[in-house]
Amino acid sequence: MIILDYQDRRPIYEQIVEKFQALILNGALPPDSQLPSVRRLAMDLSINPNTIQRAYAQLEQEGFVYPVKGRGNFVSHDMEAASRKREMFFQELLDLIKKGRTYGVSREEFLRFADDHYREGAI
Repeated sequence: MIILDYQDRRPIYEQIVEKFQALILNGALPPDSQLPSVRRLAMDLSINPNTIQRAYAQLEQEGFVYPVKGRGNFVSHDMEAASRKREMFFQELLDLIKKGRTYGVSREEFLRFADDHYREGAI
């Protein structure tokens, strides 16, 4: 489910947050589905439980999950979090398009590149 990249410069908890956000936004984790327990995920990933707790706290703060006392964390119905994430994506894309124009990237080059990589599923 979650694979960490130890070569990545970002903190591990940020990687976990990003992975869960992607799973939620792609529908792999539907609303009301339960996330793995902090202890179990920490054991599976061989990392400190505090790291998982920090990731879950951030997911909760951003509205992706909600806690149920004594039961764990569950995927939220709140589509506002997903909407905000998409808005952020489009803003970043707009910034990159502007940067590309500055570097002389044509509309056709951009569209061809985007289409090729979107089809391949390249990340």
